[in-house]
Amino acid sequence: MTQADYGAGANPDLLSRIPLDARLVLDVGCGAGGLGAAYRRRNPATRLLGIESDAALADRAAAHYDAVHRLDIEATPPPVARGSLDALVFGDVLEHLRDPWAVLARDAPLLAEDGVLLACVPNLEHWSFAARLLTGQWRYEPMGLFDRTHLRWFTRDGMKQALEGAGLIPLDCTPRIFGRDKAEEFARRMEPALATMGVTREDWLRRSAPLQYVWRATRSPPRPLLLAARTLRPVGGVNDVRVLQPLAALATRPGVAAFAGPNVAGPNVQSPQAEVPRVLILQRRLLDSSESLAWLRALRATGAVLVQEFDDDPARWPSIAGSAHLAFRGVHAVQTSTAPLRDLLAPFNDEIAIFPNALAELPEPVNFASPERLTLFFGALNREADMAPFLPVLNQVLAEAGGRLAVEVVHDRRSHDALETPHKRFTPTTDYAGYRAMLARCELAFLPLADTRFNRMKSDLKAVEAAGHRLCCLASPVVYAGSLRHGETGLIVSDPQALGAELRGLLAEPARALAMAEAARGWVRAERLLARQVAPRLEWYRSLWARRASLDAALLKRVPALA
Repeated sequence: MTQADYGAGANPDLLSRIPLDARLVLDVGCGAGGLGAAYRRRNPATRLLGIESDAALADRAAAHYDAVHRLDIEATPPPVARGSLDALVFGDVLEHLRDPWAVLARDAPLLAEDGVLLACVPNLEHWSFAARLLTGQWRYEPMGLFDRTHLRWFTRDGMKQALEGAGLIPLDCTPRIFGRDKAEEFARRMEPALATMGVTREDWLRRSAPLQYVWRATRSPPRPLLLAARTLRPVGGVNDVRVLQPLAALATRPGVAAFAGPNVAGPNVQSPQAEVPRVLILQRRLLDSSESLAWLRALRATGAVLVQEFDDDPARWPSIAGSAHLAFRGVHAVQTSTAPLRDLLAPFNDEIAIFPNALAELPEPVNFASPERLTLFFGALNREADMAPFLPVLNQVLAEAGGRLAVEVVHDRRSHDALETPHKRFTPTTDYAGYRAMLARCELAFLPLADTRFNRMKSDLKAVEAAGHRLCCLASPVVYAGSLRHGETGLIVSDPQALGAELRGLLAEPARALAMAEAARGWVRAERLLARQVAPRLEWYRSLWARRASLDAALLKRVPALA
């Protein structure tokens, strides 16, 4: 990396720890602005400030920040008010300062009461330093690992003391390890010498494998909350959207710990975390077996609040009704994605929250590179029957358009094979990242839903995903008429004839498709990013814990056998 590119990328370990709903962030040593650019895709509403002494880098960063101040951070305090920052970030900065401890102590009061300080610092104990010293190969290398501007080096314990000396409370320290195999090989070769000093190989590796540490600290002790989720086998990105990404978003807040997996459980009442507010989320558990009551009884005994996460019409699984809707009656609360689902589940549980499906970040568009050619995306599970009535007219338009219209199909082999065009491509069911990558390369998205009870209970996630990637959606009125504004943020097509007419119109005027796609992306930016849900989700989970006695009493009234 050259000086001109410094800071062009984002440190993922810093990025993932900036509170997702932060209102004011100061990035000290922002370089070319990569961290700010990446964070803004997650939270466009934030106010981002940068500090960068290099004029060329500051000019590049200005495209991503609300303001970039050119100043010497040691000589001049940041131009922000005391107590105003939700996040103060020192990325690869403190090691360059003559007196980093003085800067920490001076700037810590800039944090809001619940603000967080993040710092990435080099680890003095890294194995490569010892290797170079022992072999006589220590060199200062400009803009490299041993850059001569690195005036300070830190140990884990030394940095902890520095944060405490600045009046901060260290919360966690995340090691950044690169090339662990090399660290393990060096430790193996050094093991005899380590043993003579009473140092175990495991302890040496723990201290010497990290090249850097990312520290997180606050002015006041954060409010703790433990969130655990028992997930399903990954299918079509459902886990990502409904559980994994929301939990990761909440965990950006100091004090919030989140875990997810098929066998995750809440802490036992005997554990040290017994008094920590804790919520156990059950992702679409049918609870229809003979063992379900005993299983729920054991989970309730952990003392955690039990929340069922459900994002589909339960009628799809008749066994749910066959078990007297224990899936919803047997938990303290339910979370879902739409008002129709809430109304459907309300007879079985009084405590229901709606969290619409949202994106973790707003991706940078890569489509509409060749306006003379449009690609129509169709990729959804279990929509073959919804697609079938539209295939004849779609084939007509494809024949008329020639190579100006192509089709990208994911999962639905039957529909793909029925398309009478060479301009098509099929991809079997893929992971969520692969699905999103294919979606991003298209300009149009076809979202058909027949008017059935099951479809009416679906969410508008496909439209949100497509709009986030700047696609123009052609969608059925079922579900999508409540989200897309016809002719502004997409097109509502109620029958095959309407689909044909709209496709022909877009092929004749691709700029109209781009305009609607841009407007739809603006809708997602303003309303459907996870950053907007951090506060309401945390507020609801904390309120469940505060009301757990009454919620538990209501649970036992519904299902006395859980006592």
